[in-house]
Amino acid sequence: MSDTAEPATPEVAGPTDDLAPQQCLVCAVTGVTGYVGGRLVPELLAAGHRVRAIARQPHRLRDRPWAGDVEIVEADAGDLDAIREGLRGADVAYYLIHSMAGGKRFEQRDRRLALTFAQAAREAGVRRIVYLGGLHPDTDDLSPHMASRREVGEILLAGGVPTTVLQAAVILGSGSASFEMMRYLTERLPAMTTPRWVENRIQPIAVRDVLRYLVGAATMPPEVSRAFDIGGPDVLTYREMMQRYAAAAGLRRRLIVPVGVLTPRLSSLWVSLVTPVPASIARPLVDSLIHEVVCREHDIARWVPDPADGLVGFDRAVRLALARIAGADVETRWSSASVPGAPSDPLPSDPDWAGGSLYRDDRATHVDAPPDVVWRVLQELGGERGWYSWPLAWRMRGLIDRLVGGPGLRRGRRDPHRLWVADAVDFWRVEEVQPGHLLRLRAEMRLPGLAWLELEVTPDGDGSELRQAAIFHPQGLGGHLYWWSVTPFHGVVFGSMQRGMAAEAERRAAQGGPPQAPVQGS
Repeated sequence: MSDTAEPATPEVAGPTDDLAPQQCLVCAVTGVTGYVGGRLVPELLAAGHRVRAIARQPHRLRDRPWAGDVEIVEADAGDLDAIREGLRGADVAYYLIHSMAGGKRFEQRDRRLALTFAQAAREAGVRRIVYLGGLHPDTDDLSPHMASRREVGEILLAGGVPTTVLQAAVILGSGSASFEMMRYLTERLPAMTTPRWVENRIQPIAVRDVLRYLVGAATMPPEVSRAFDIGGPDVLTYREMMQRYAAAAGLRRRLIVPVGVLTPRLSSLWVSLVTPVPASIARPLVDSLIHEVVCREHDIARWVPDPADGLVGFDRAVRLALARIAGADVETRWSSASVPGAPSDPLPSDPDWAGGSLYRDDRATHVDAPPDVVWRVLQELGGERGWYSWPLAWRMRGLIDRLVGGPGLRRGRRDPHRLWVADAVDFWRVEEVQPGHLLRLRAEMRLPGLAWLELEVTPDGDGSELRQAAIFHPQGLGGHLYWWSVTPFHGVVFGSMQRGMAAEAERRAAQGGPPQAPVQGS
């Protein structure tokens, strides 16, 4: 199974030539709106190279944090003249284009695009092509998608420009389609019947190591033109990968029963039913699992040596992919930040189904009060003042939480008028405060997952807009069942909470007096 990748700290060393590691190269990158390209660009910039981002729709790059640091060129990969001009003056050209869900004639399209790119690179004077393909066994009995990936590599190698073909199996990182498929299957199914391919061996690789190889390949000497197998330090069956993912995610050991009746087609339909990964993507991913994919050599280390602390193993790669939702001070894909903190993090440009399940209850209302007044109301939530809605429901939830070992509502808050990061507020913890604008609380009650309450105030005409979001990241099947069971009550609890906060802010704005003593206290 093959995918695409994410950033790493490049360690480029090896034989030197006119493309020395210390030299600033012009790197043209195709596929910059995809999983690999969007993560490779900042890594090339960090390595000191100049980057030319080639896109068919450049407007899709305008919100990328690195957009102002690169040259953006509009070109369709199928247009020889346009892609040749886009590559002119580039030292290295990254070919990160392939069809995952391209219909019945995707092989012809992949072949045509590869031939066009090889010719354009040769005529534009490009000195090296770097292509990320799929790790595959040495057999002619490949799935159509894997056979096409192999053919693209062969076309580029024969195109007259020195070429590095990197062949990877499952790429471990949030946003990788193969990783997301494994994530959802493991998290949503405590017990499952599976195809027999779950017993096939796979050599997965962390996304940061993939990116390290991609960056390092730019400086290979011109006489090197070949394919390289790249993989991490662990060789595991798909069953073992799911069990170790479950352990890293804090889930119980999964009951996995392989059966022989699930064909690749039935398997892909089963995957698309259980997970949000579309069937058109699940099918090529499943097809690529019918063979064992294990590296036959590690020659890449001659030009891109292993890091001093070794390649990233499976367990650490999974922990890195889960880290964005595992701690109190990290941003998740729903936060306002657009720049990931690590190669394994999701990007806002990733598909909606990437990054794991994240449930939301969003509400917004206009408040006839200035933002500073609304903000003071938000600052006083919890404790003696309560939560502006159904006090009995909040007391019952606090009692249930205490009975199962949580803090309940007994902690209150240390200051009745102001909140600081890390403050306890009943069974919440303050995770972020942007004065006058944003308050984010993380739940510390006992839950089958992670939960946040986010409150945001923005000017809206003569008043304000109050936006409220309850966000939940489920853990295992129990987490999904929990969310579905409480969703019917959100309108009552969170809806009345928002109305209560708005009414209190409007009362204060109209009267200009001190707050009334406990408002619907908890």
